[in-house]
Amino acid sequence: MADNKNQNPEQIARDKIDEMLRAAGWKVQSKKEVDLSVSKGVAVREYQTDVGPADYVLFVDRKPVGIIEAKREDEGHRLTVVEEQSSTYANAKLKYLNNDPLPFVYESTGTITRFTDYRDPKPRGRNVFWFHKPETIAEWLKKGKSLRERLFDIPILDTTGLRPAQIVAINNLETSFKKNRPKALIQMATGAGKTFTAATFVYRLLKHADAKRILFLVDTRNLGEQAEQAFMTFQPNDDNRKFTELYNVQRLTSSYIADDSQVCISTIQRLYSILKGEELDDSAEDENPNESSWIKQQTAKKQAVPVDYTPKVPIEQFDFIVIDEAHRSIYNLWKQVLDYFDAFLIGLTATPDKRTFGFFNENVVSQYTYEESVTDGVNVPYDVYTIETEISQNGETIRAGWFVDRRDKLTRKKRWQQEDEDTNYKRNDLDKKVVNPSQIRNIIKEYKRALRTTIFPKRVDENGEYEVPKTLVFAKTDSHADDIIKIIREEFDEGNDFRQIESRLSVCDSVEQSIIQGLEKAKALRQSILKKAFEGKLLSAAEIAECKKAKDYEPASVLLEKIKAEKLEKSSAKKKKR
Repeated sequence: MADNKNQNPEQIARDKIDEMLRAAGWKVQSKKEVDLSVSKGVAVREYQTDVGPADYVLFVDRKPVGIIEAKREDEGHRLTVVEEQSSTYANAKLKYLNNDPLPFVYESTGTITRFTDYRDPKPRGRNVFWFHKPETIAEWLKKGKSLRERLFDIPILDTTGLRPAQIVAINNLETSFKKNRPKALIQMATGAGKTFTAATFVYRLLKHADAKRILFLVDTRNLGEQAEQAFMTFQPNDDNRKFTELYNVQRLTSSYIADDSQVCISTIQRLYSILKGEELDDSAEDENPNESSWIKQQTAKKQAVPVDYTPKVPIEQFDFIVIDEAHRSIYNLWKQVLDYFDAFLIGLTATPDKRTFGFFNENVVSQYTYEESVTDGVNVPYDVYTIETEISQNGETIRAGWFVDRRDKLTRKKRWQQEDEDTNYKRNDLDKKVVNPSQIRNIIKEYKRALRTTIFPKRVDENGEYEVPKTLVFAKTDSHADDIIKIIREEFDEGNDFRQIESRLSVCDSVEQSIIQGLEKAKALRQSILKKAFEGKLLSAAEIAECKKAKDYEPASVLLEKIKAEKLEKSSAKKKKR
């Protein structure tokens, strides 16, 4: 930027705005040297209108499309007041041109910028990090309707295969979009199907609102892989194809974002590094940001670490951002990543706190608690059984002179090394920097013992053999999971087929979803049949055929008699209690 020692505040603001426009791909010209053919996007200073000169008039493909009202920096607190002035210029006639009102309007100090798309059903200004690129505005004009207007084209939700809580979440979220609420929070208990809910509304936004690109943001690599599997197995109700056959899904493993990807899955750490123009250490994606040593390194830097504008990833890169585990990935360093993009933000979490509610402007479109999920039979109640070891509580010391394995986390290659001095490690270092197989083994042994004696002592089959219940093990990293699997197989005397975790997750997810959808369809069919039977209507041939496929097929008349008998029995029982 040019030396501004002798400039007044208005000139300083104009210089900042000029720099921002050039970075976004605009050619900035004065009114005396106008050449609209020099670039796709041209910003002309002090262009004359029939109500006076506009600070900037924006041209795309030689046609006027918008204006910028520039103010000095200390006017940032009153930019909403300036909207009337900027609207006046947008509706004015430009000199030499018989133009229609210009739809894209900015107010900017070079530090704070607000934007209004006057094609929206109820135009409402919003803060943006930067100016949009001319190519983006050309694309918006080509589509005709604005995104916020296209949101009204979304049809009524087909609820087949959806749980009641998922239906409420999707309907309320889409209502929030139509009201132009920039942020929305979905609180849904773990196990209630947050990712399936997200895949459903993402599909609807792509198909019916013609969203360009949607970001699914996670905070660990494992969550990103799970989200990718969820999209790969998701099949919408109105199409026989899988989601990934209809839309391109890209899980970011580098700084490259494909132009033809409609859904991007990324850790917030990777997105931050992309915006910073830095390479990301792969280990930074292994842990969530609150526990990461990488984040500590970033925040410990003496210099500030702000995100700056990145032309390769403009602010309009995503129309919607879905933030998984939103209670832990929207603060501190990460908040500026979300502030960078001009997008709707949708948070998903089972455990929000006050900061989460505050960040999403208290716009909680759905609350489905763990207690409600247990009542509905979606989840089961739990008891806490805590297993601790001395090492998991207090850590340990590797003594000088000991020979220990040094193992590469990815290749698993080992080398022996004799320690020169004592090395203390804390409990939080376990299975991240230090692997103590004995600690893992002791916890598995205690779990095996407690299953038979305390937790589920009655799980014995007809042959007197104990049946190990379905068990989900959470590991800190892929390397940690590999260690756990090996020790579980040894302690439970099983082979390779004893719950291979990684290779079977996607298959399990697909089967589980098919079962859920099948049960929901069967339930809906049964309710439909009973309703018609109660009303005295005959069953259709198709419904009779469906019934006969079921093992418990009975004529409607028999079912009705059973239902009446059950109701009478319940009624008699209530009278006896009285």
